[in-house]
Amino acid sequence: MKNYLSFLNKLAVDVEQIYNSDINSIKWFHSYESHGLEERKQALLKELSNKISWKFKNTKPFINQISKGCDLCGQGEWSCLFITGICNANCFYCPAKQTSDEIPQSQKIIFEKPEQYVDYINRFKFKGVAFSGGEPLMVLERTLNFIQQIRQKCDPEIYIWVYTNGILVSNENLKKLGEAGLNEIRFDLGAVNYNPKVLQQASKFIKNVTVEIPAVPEHVQQLKDILPNLIEFGVTNLNLHQLRLTKYNATKLLKQEYTFLHGEQPSVAESELSAYEIMKFVSDHKLSIGVNYCNLQYKNRFQKAGFRNKMATELIRKGEELTNNGYLRKIVVGDNRLITLKTLQEEISQHNSICVTYKGRIIENLINNELAEKYDIKGRQYFVEEGIVTLPIVFTGELIGRYISMMLENGKEIPGHPLLFDAWQFEFIENGMREFF
Repeated sequence: MKNYLSFLNKLAVDVEQIYNSDINSIKWFHSYESHGLEERKQALLKELSNKISWKFKNTKPFINQISKGCDLCGQGEWSCLFITGICNANCFYCPAKQTSDEIPQSQKIIFEKPEQYVDYINRFKFKGVAFSGGEPLMVLERTLNFIQQIRQKCDPEIYIWVYTNGILVSNENLKKLGEAGLNEIRFDLGAVNYNPKVLQQASKFIKNVTVEIPAVPEHVQQLKDILPNLIEFGVTNLNLHQLRLTKYNATKLLKQEYTFLHGEQPSVAESELSAYEIMKFVSDHKLSIGVNYCNLQYKNRFQKAGFRNKMATELIRKGEELTNNGYLRKIVVGDNRLITLKTLQEEISQHNSICVTYKGRIIENLINNELAEKYDIKGRQYFVEEGIVTLPIVFTGELIGRYISMMLENGKEIPGHPLLFDAWQFEFIENGMREFF
């Protein structure tokens, strides 16, 4: 409970420090004031219920089809390299700094040379690679060099795409990218006031052409108007992102009359409605273009979980287990032995009670209670650690029984009873253990 309250307080402090704005001055989503937004969302989803599909545990809705790059993203099989930090556009919604030419990096890992990135791709066996920025065409030779090295030294089936605002697009540049082995190019048309002409030649040089933009509420009609042109010019997919608030776009974004959703990072409620409106338009007019909506929850949770799973599969050590969300879990017995869940079950079957400690202090010694008898627990302390930054959880005799039962029945999936641990925590507090939290 204390950790949860600390997390909420940190979010509030971050809003004021990062966005340089009083938290109370931001128009937050409120159950009363924003009731109409939720009604509109549910109405749109009802109309689209039989027309859209969902992927990746219902985190990504789409209509018609989804691009191969987006599919690889959801599978955790892609790597995005920020080839530069500089950009020649000035989009009000841009979440990045975009003012300096930085060393290429991915997940905060720096790659000064293409060979280093090639080794990284091969080491973790990525099936897709994306080049973003900044604006990759501002450092075209660098971008081409990285693409060529990947084509020469990685799996020939690897799928490569580039994000661009389109300002520097020309037949010559498109030809170079196509010849280097680019599979897909994605245009942010918001940077050029939704002028589709910047991409009309792209499909002649690059097989797959996509438009990828934030779903901006006040630009919905503009986007609807150019959709037929996009299809005519060979665009097969439209990827819509949810607008999000960062310290780099706060001064501009907070001037809009947007409603911000709470979360690890504030996002715009109306942006989600705009994405569904575009999907409805495509459905109503029976347009062939594929549209998918990439919300912030997908990016912050599912996308990151996919990356963690990719890394952890290669980095896992003996005695550790990989959870469904991509965290490495290890179970430590009181004598500091690492054991797996299966070994834990075998271990406790030899005993009938458990000594429970917290921060080195003995809390209770459960002997012969119902669950201790059921699971035969005795004389051991069991710690579960997830990741490298969390404190270990020390289970009581009752909870270790629940934990084993849950994991054996559900494997690595999310437990069926979401309040399992919350309920235990409240029981723990009610039993006079407040001092330990």
